[in-house]
Amino acid sequence: MTIYVSHILNHHITTHPLGGRLLMLVAALLLTTSIVHAQQPMGTPAMGIDSTRIAVPGHTPPLAVRNNLLYDAALTPNLGVDYRLSQRWSLGATVGYRPWPTDDTKSTKWRHLLLMPELRHWSDSTFADRSWFWGINALWSHYNAANLGFPVGTLYPAVRHERLQGDLVAVGASIGRSWRLGRWLRLEAEAGIDVGYTWGDRYECGHCGTRLGDYKKPFLVPKLALNLVLHRQPSQPQYALLPIDTIRPVTLPPLQLLVHQLQPATVSDILRTDNPVLEEYANYRPYDRTRILRKERGMLYVHFPLDKTDLRRDFRDNAATLDRIVSITRQIMADSMSNVRLIQVIGLASVEGTVAHNEDLSIGRATALRDYIKQQVPEATDQLFELNAGGEAWAELRDQLQDALAAATATSAVGGSPADIEQAIAIIDREADPARREQQLRRLNGGRTYAYIRQELLPDQRNSGYLRIYFDRVPDHRAEAINRASQLIAQEKYQEAYTILNDLRQDPRSWNALACALWYTGRRDEAVGYFQRAAANGNDDARQNLKHIEERKSASK
Repeated sequence: MTIYVSHILNHHITTHPLGGRLLMLVAALLLTTSIVHAQQPMGTPAMGIDSTRIAVPGHTPPLAVRNNLLYDAALTPNLGVDYRLSQRWSLGATVGYRPWPTDDTKSTKWRHLLLMPELRHWSDSTFADRSWFWGINALWSHYNAANLGFPVGTLYPAVRHERLQGDLVAVGASIGRSWRLGRWLRLEAEAGIDVGYTWGDRYECGHCGTRLGDYKKPFLVPKLALNLVLHRQPSQPQYALLPIDTIRPVTLPPLQLLVHQLQPATVSDILRTDNPVLEEYANYRPYDRTRILRKERGMLYVHFPLDKTDLRRDFRDNAATLDRIVSITRQIMADSMSNVRLIQVIGLASVEGTVAHNEDLSIGRATALRDYIKQQVPEATDQLFELNAGGEAWAELRDQLQDALAAATATSAVGGSPADIEQAIAIIDREADPARREQQLRRLNGGRTYAYIRQELLPDQRNSGYLRIYFDRVPDHRAEAINRASQLIAQEKYQEAYTILNDLRQDPRSWNALACALWYTGRRDEAVGYFQRAAANGNDDARQNLKHIEERKSASK
């Protein structure tokens, strides 16, 4: 029901002996129909036939009666009725009737009769608690208005100094929401706008002023409603008296619905399966130069040409590695259940050249990788990165030589024999000064061993390593609440479970548990709707529950 600032009733309707009686008759019929439908037993035994009292599933009555409190505040009695057409559609009508002032000598008047049919679409299910609805309506009104001030006279100045008597028609749209106040009452808030056309006669102010002419004009009018709705919502199974000869001797066990605890898997859990670079922050490990990065599980490298810090996608296999680094970073940054704390990047340089120059190369390579990630993933700010200059990769080189020796991959070629490699490892272990160590390696075996090292091993050291992304888990409070409600359902505390789940109905993970709570509290139609939505969203428990419901229907026939 809607309060319209321009709906005004003609004097002839208000004074006609059938006008008031017609509205009273319509109101009585609507109210009586709703109450009778809500209280009528679901079956009546025939005279002289024994009967028995059996439980049948509760259902939502299809008829609701409403009254617009804002329209009442404008001193306009009104009544409306809504009929449930399907799971999400309802059809309704509103009647508003203001017969006063009944004294025709009064110069101020706002008499009108209003009729408004309305079609609504509900976001959850028809008449559901906390459900949004969208409506379209038509409107007709016959009115007699004069000498009106705020708000009607402000919006339509013509009725401040003249009397207007005529009709209007309009169409409009609205949006609203419904809240359940109790088993018998709901509250609806609705707002919208109508556009239409009005026509009629203009008179001087007063009872029978001189006719000044006619008028025709389009109009635009807002509408507001605060409806108090009489509509029973069953919270438990109803009972019916049925003749004993209509009952078949079928005993069915209680319907057991499936609802399991959620095991929420975050993006980080899924990514970590194939990407060990992801690590929880509690396991943070600072970088030191004794670590053998090539042996780190899941370590991702991009490589650089000799003596360069320019990061090139077309160099070696950098393109695939960079795409993977960006993909991992982007996904973990977007995960609402993970909080990225630190991105650890290490730059390295090969051992040829001066120590100072190689320090600059290593930090430059780490910086180049950081800048590339930031460019591709803007959410990764400077504060998240830990850049490490690994300098000359002596630990890596020794490990490469050791692997070559242990795996017998060294050839008998000049400079690459096992004996030559053993001598190179001995120099690395014996000489602490990096510069002298490099010189001794260069002179070893007339330079042939160093030539082998430079050709076969050093290119892999010119890199920047994407070592770790450290993150914290963010608690999934919604999943915890859904699990708590699922436990309550298992304990047969269905109303408590519904109270929790009702606030979570926008989370698809709650739909199966919510449907179970609705089913066990008697709201079967709404429950089936949520089972269907959960099943369409991939919930196996919901699919099984729908199957059990259909099997129960077939068995009870």
